[in-house]
Amino acid sequence: MAQKKIISIEDRIPKLKETKRKKANRKLIIYLTIFFLLILAIIYLQSPLSNIRDIEVKHNDFVSDEEILTLSELSGEENFWKIKLSEIEEKILKNPVIKEVHVERNFYNTISIHVEEYVRVGYVKDEYEYYPILENGQVLTDQKIQKPGSDAPVFIGWDNPVYLTEITGELKKIPIEISALISEIHWIPEDGNPYKVRLYMVNGNEVIASIRNFSEKMKVYPSIAANLDPEQKGILHMDVGAYFEPYKNDGDDIEENSGDPQSIEEVE
Repeated sequence: MAQKKIISIEDRIPKLKETKRKKANRKLIIYLTIFFLLILAIIYLQSPLSNIRDIEVKHNDFVSDEEILTLSELSGEENFWKIKLSEIEEKILKNPVIKEVHVERNFYNTISIHVEEYVRVGYVKDEYEYYPILENGQVLTDQKIQKPGSDAPVFIGWDNPVYLTEITGELKKIPIEISALISEIHWIPEDGNPYKVRLYMVNGNEVIASIRNFSEKMKVYPSIAANLDPEQKGILHMDVGAYFEPYKNDGDDIEENSGDPQSIEEVE
């Protein structure tokens, strides 16, 4: 039977000491590395290297980059890691044109401001000038337009901001392809009915409607219009029920209209 080799404690001690020394060295290296990293982090945070390097603004059309930067109160000299993103968002949201905003940190020391503005739903006419109006009723009086585009209706006679806000909110609810059929929207309030509106359509007809159920009624407008004689122009009443009142002569005002009303309630 082979004899087991016996290793004396004296032979094992040097190996144990070497193992302990290596472990101690590894720990020392780790601690020194952490220490130097902390020192470098402190130096970095206290130096201009940790300041904001760039600020970018995205997805804004109506509000300029300069105005958004002014609202954010960022100068570019702030510490990239110490700024509070939620506070910056709250400051930018003070602009009534801005619906939502998201601020984030990006590489390298870049602050990105993502803006979502309220949608433009039309133009407000003021004598011979026009101003964009947003879905929340905000009129952009600092963005004068000499000639409005054909992509959205013109609002005329809306001297009450309360009803203007209501109609823009309703207009936002209808599909773009339907709102594109509207040329002008006039506010024509009556005693006991401040919600009455008159629409001039691009096909030459008029529509009498109510602000209260505007989006609901206008969503069915294409199906109603499809049942009308395209050669016969007139006024489509959609405020209560639905009936078509043809002009005596094309282009006559509603007061001069003596055509026979045609009920079209069955197409609703």
